[in-house]
Amino acid sequence: MAKPVDDVYLTWHYERPSYEVEKAVGMLKKFQELDFTYPKQFVYINVFLDMALQKKKKVEPFTSTVLLPHRFSDQTNKVLVFTENEQEAEIARENGAAVVGGVELIKWILEDEIQVDSYIAVPEIMPKLIPLRSKLKQKYPNTKRNSLGHDIPKMLQFYRDGLGYAVQDECVIKTRIARLDMPTEQIIANLKTVINDICTFKPLTYGPFVKSLVIRSSTSEGLLLHLGGLLPQVEKVEEKEGAEGDEEKRIPESAST
Repeated sequence: MAKPVDDVYLTWHYERPSYEVEKAVGMLKKFQELDFTYPKQFVYINVFLDMALQKKKKVEPFTSTVLLPHRFSDQTNKVLVFTENEQEAEIARENGAAVVGGVELIKWILEDEIQVDSYIAVPEIMPKLIPLRSKLKQKYPNTKRNSLGHDIPKMLQFYRDGLGYAVQDECVIKTRIARLDMPTEQIIANLKTVINDICTFKPLTYGPFVKSLVIRSSTSEGLLLHLGGLLPQVEKVEEKEGAEGDEEKRIPESAST
């Protein structure tokens, strides 16, 4: 049906309106002013994904961490560092690790006595951490996720300051990206950073990964966004072999083990 002629109408009779991201953020700010709600409330996005690949394959649910261009919280994530080298352990403590240790931590982690946001490790200890693989799943230290290596300060900075998110209910990502009182351009920059990171988990040659995108604040309704200008684009169509190679590189490991 055509657009409603006034502000009172049956929503299921009309297509849901969508907005350019700049306008949507401005609307959220206006809602806050009109409702006299907390000005520093969080801004959230709900990202709905097309997980399908070819030949009945699909992208497995994944987790990721990304560094945003504009921080919106003074809180940092709790990170555990696995190492049996005392010098490395001291470096980890100096750089803000919440927990540092070796194989003695395995029992406590398996029994849920230790719970942190992320786990990083040095390569030498990895053979001893195999009992934790099924427990930690996608949080198990891995070079592809920048959680395994010798540069402990760099890994700690990434995971302490980074925004972590995960696919829920097979195809949805829900995460906060900013505070409402931040400049509009900073909110948009954070949003685009998250979307770009999400899109690395499916080759662009399979078509758009993001089916729809909703933005809201803590106290507002959700606003559907136009996707134009928000998603990375395929510069040229690759050969079939190239596409399959991208699939091999980008598709993450299954969350189940």
